[in-house]
Amino acid sequence: MLSFMKTSASSAYRGSEYLVGLDLGTSKITVVVAEREGPYGEAQIIGIGQAPSTGIRRGQIVNIDQTVKSLTRAIEDAANMVGENLSEATVAFSGANVQSIKTKGMISLGRAPRTVIKFDIERVIESAQANLSVPSGRMILHTIPVEYSLDGTTGIDDPLGMAGMRLDIELMSIIVPVAIVQNVKNCVTRAGLEVSGLVIKPLASALGALTPEESVVGSAVVDFGGGTCGVSVFLEGRPKHLAVVPVGGDHITNDIAVVLKIPTNKAEEIKKDFALFSDPSPEQPNSLEFEYMGRSYACPLDKLTDVVQCRVEELFSVYIKDEITASGVTSLPGGLIVTGGGANSADIDRYLTKIVNMPVRVSLPLDSGRMPPSRNGVEYTCASGIIRYVLEKERDPLKYIDYSFEAENNVNIIDPIAPAPPRRTIFQYVINLFKELF
Repeated sequence: MLSFMKTSASSAYRGSEYLVGLDLGTSKITVVVAEREGPYGEAQIIGIGQAPSTGIRRGQIVNIDQTVKSLTRAIEDAANMVGENLSEATVAFSGANVQSIKTKGMISLGRAPRTVIKFDIERVIESAQANLSVPSGRMILHTIPVEYSLDGTTGIDDPLGMAGMRLDIELMSIIVPVAIVQNVKNCVTRAGLEVSGLVIKPLASALGALTPEESVVGSAVVDFGGGTCGVSVFLEGRPKHLAVVPVGGDHITNDIAVVLKIPTNKAEEIKKDFALFSDPSPEQPNSLEFEYMGRSYACPLDKLTDVVQCRVEELFSVYIKDEITASGVTSLPGGLIVTGGGANSADIDRYLTKIVNMPVRVSLPLDSGRMPPSRNGVEYTCASGIIRYVLEKERDPLKYIDYSFEAENNVNIIDPIAPAPPRRTIFQYVINLFKELF
């Protein structure tokens, strides 16, 4: 029997009124703190700490000590802002080699129609997971029900309480390397926080950016980060595909540095200061001229613009497009929603509209109006989405089933699923069925 462990969503901060999320990014590390009105109340973001990220490259930890130092600074910044000591957090991370695999499962409910109970949903999820082979050295991070069918009727969001004789499910499993998870946990623990839960960054970013209407009609979200781009496709309110593309804003910065033959920190400054995606105007100078460390530099602006736009066009027309195609969703009326630090570039939405041939909007966090000023821009969407993820799991524990660190002492992180309890006998099953019905 599939073991449904108690997740961190309902107990991030046991007996406390705070929820904490940690966004482990390539360019910066963000710690978000939300205050709750009660054990199951709404959460209000009251503080966001941050620090430049060192030791992380393309979403993966490459230097433990440097990453721990960055984490410690971000945690201290958040703790000072809210005036509280922080003890545990739900962590969002990315990294390469993230797989999104779909499987199907089916169970019989009996020869006559009866009401679907929670135990049936657990069984059908288990049947779908039985068709999934997890390679050695990898683990299931998220198990997400994509769609249920009852007696051939498709498009069912939640079959609980509905009547039928056969229950089918399409399940999406997010599989990640065990080593990445171990490195994330080790770094966060050394920085002084307990890891109460994990979430893949594309999912957190989508929850932080997508409106309910966009998630229902069909939309794609791209979290344009420094080292990676998180891609998520939603339809009918549920994720259909999640992926991480190992290309991000740092690649654009490196291109500028190579063209101008300058250090990357100056190239990053130029990338932010110049409208590299805007249409040419008569007032715009033909040449980029500046001084740096006692030297004068000059470069035709159109040359620099071409380099940057070619990189972004390749990213969205090839890599991002391939991931959207892999989702199997053929129509996206909600268009493309772009967020993350890379979305800060002026007119990037207008430029991308021509590339992807669909509506594009740059999204601030949905909670930006309730976030601290100056820390509520597009680069904080993922951080705010972690809090939304925790609350959604709390409201519906079967919507996102994932690895939990609640019973860390009793669970081996290498196992994608916790050790299963003994199977219920038919007698126990009948007793539970009557309890659910009456």
